[in-house]
Amino acid sequence: MKRHLPPLSALRAFEAAARLGRMTAAAEELSVTPGAISRQVRHLEELLGVPLFEGAKNKPQLTQAGASLLPALTSALDQMEAAVSKVSGAEARTLDVSCFSTFTVKWLIPRLYGFNAQNPGIDIRLSAADDELGADIERYDLVITVEGRDAPKSATSLPLFVERLGPVMAPALAAAAPVREPADLARLPLLRTLTRPDAWQMWCASRGANFAVPDGPAFEHYYFTLEAAVAGLGVAIAPWHLVMDDLRAGRLVAPLGFDESAYQYVAKRRGDADPRLDIFCGWLAQQAREMPVP
Repeated sequence: MKRHLPPLSALRAFEAAARLGRMTAAAEELSVTPGAISRQVRHLEELLGVPLFEGAKNKPQLTQAGASLLPALTSALDQMEAAVSKVSGAEARTLDVSCFSTFTVKWLIPRLYGFNAQNPGIDIRLSAADDELGADIERYDLVITVEGRDAPKSATSLPLFVERLGPVMAPALAAAAPVREPADLARLPLLRTLTRPDAWQMWCASRGANFAVPDGPAFEHYYFTLEAAVAGLGVAIAPWHLVMDDLRAGRLVAPLGFDESAYQYVAKRRGDADPRLDIFCGWLAQQAREMPVP
């Protein structure tokens, strides 16, 4: 059966312009000039016999015909892209990885240079997920997140390491107000992280500490909390894997050590076969095994 379709270049030009809302943005995405996009769209309109855009040239609006065409065209192009990526093999594939922003900065990025050196053909694109549940697994090849240590095991879930929590503070603050037991913390400002509001209570329960945790300064992300601790603004309750480099460098001290929490870090991957994803997951597992323990 012969297909009766407009040129793919015209369809791509219209889809990009309609999805992005501007001819210049479509031109940038497709690496052509804005004039080329306009010509392709006009050609498509002539072939279809209906206008697809209306209004000002700098910010055109979709007509009813254009709005009707866009969703199906975007879906078709997405399917084509996915099919081409699948049959072209892993050689040209970028892996989309999502994890917590502070985890990315403090743990993953410092190690990625080693992965890139060993696997120059595998590109890793990082995205940040800042809620407790992490990111939507359907949108990414791999999501690094936390879950309870008693969570059901899954063939697509790779356990990395158990979280360990402990109080950390600047050396100058520790010298001025020594902390030798949990009760000593009650007279110091205790820094909190909004994404982990129960971290202090969790740690106190693990230590059997019965002092009331006072409300202290709260920060949106662990990264900000840790920087506040380094600056001497108070004591942070922090996971070992986020502060071990700061402890080695002498920017922080951990007077009471670290205790295992109820959480573990896991990497959740797509279920389909992908040699590049296998390589990256194997590397992650190795990094987790080689990570020092407190």
